Amino acid sequence: MREIADRLRAWNDSGARYAVATVVSVGGSAPRRPGAAMAVAADGEAVGSVSGGCVEGAVYELCQEVIRTGEPVRQSFGYSDDDAFAVGLTCGGTIEVLVQAGPVPDAALEAVSRDAQVAFVHVLPPGPVTGTGLLVVWPDRHHGTTGLADADAVVAGEARAMLDTGKTGTISVRCRDDLDVFVHSYAPAPRLLVFGAIDYAAAVARIGRFLGYRVTVCDARPVFATPARFPEADEVVVDWPHRYLAAEHERGSVDGRTVVCVLTHDAKFDVPLLEVALRLPVAYVGAMGSRRTHHDRLSRLRRAGMSDAELARLRSPIGLDLGARTPEETAVAIAAEFVAARRGGTALPLGQIDGPIHHDSQTASAEVA
Repeated sequence: MREIADRLRAWNDSGARYAVATVVSVGGSAPRRPGAAMAVAADGEAVGSVSGGCVEGAVYELCQEVIRTGEPVRQSFGYSDDDAFAVGLTCGGTIEVLVQAGPVPDAALEAVSRDAQVAFVHVLPPGPVTGTGLLVVWPDRHHGTTGLADADAVVAGEARAMLDTGKTGTISVRCRDDLDVFVHSYAPAPRLLVFGAIDYAAAVARIGRFLGYRVTVCDARPVFATPARFPEADEVVVDWPHRYLAAEHERGSVDGRTVVCVLTHDAKFDVPLLEVALRLPVAYVGAMGSRRTHHDRLSRLRRAGMSDAELARLRSPIGLDLGARTPEETAVAIAAEFVAARRGGTALPLGQIDGPIHHDSQTASAEVA
């Protein structure tokens, strides 16, 4: 959608009628991934691509049909050995395409154009469709409808969770009426920055990847910070931790979803790193160490000029009280704490609390016109 957003906004401005085809699933060696989009205007102009040319002609005709009828169409394409000249993918893969009538809301197109976090939720036929059958979800609000007004908040919450991790795909939402929806997220995966190339870091990197984070392990000691020791990390960096974090912030790659885990429990690394981390707008900062190490660390940070408000953001000793001993158990305790911090959970057993099971610290039910 990003590559055709500007043209769709121009069509909106001119009042042009159009339809948008979106790849919602792929199999085999399909040339485009889920989320690839093509749009066709009523005057015949086409922009974008769903297959690199294999089935564009057929999809073009489907778009024209949807412009005429206003009814969404879901169509699968694949290669047929029985008819080599059939409309399909010569690469041998399969794609499923959803075609919906426009317009796509200007606010959503603007968000996509400027690389803001936004998710497009497409109701898949034969689900109920009202208007364009498109729900647009931001981290703090949503616009449009699935066709079931009382389900919109539930669907938006599920989509928001996918947006938070940058995931795209088809999900089934179980509410009053079951819905199958395709969620296309425009957001990179959140970052998990693990400082300290120790055995616990390997376990934290592993669970971070499982949770959908882009994991970086950083340590100033090259003998320990090697890809071979941290195969689950997306990148392993040899640098002084405070210098690396400050540089990443300057690059704009650290945001309000970022999780920082300080596992070095060595003052010469920890203190300058925490001075940087606790002053950044990240989601979570935790530091490993004994209670004695924690109190010594706080004293050093106060002497470095950190305020009580800044220090209150520090989760230390890191992790929830699970009785963990092994690196893997400790990683679960750490992950449980930062998930609770990000999602607004209490970290208490569900059987001891009342209220909703699924938390959403954002204003998930807010809707904009």
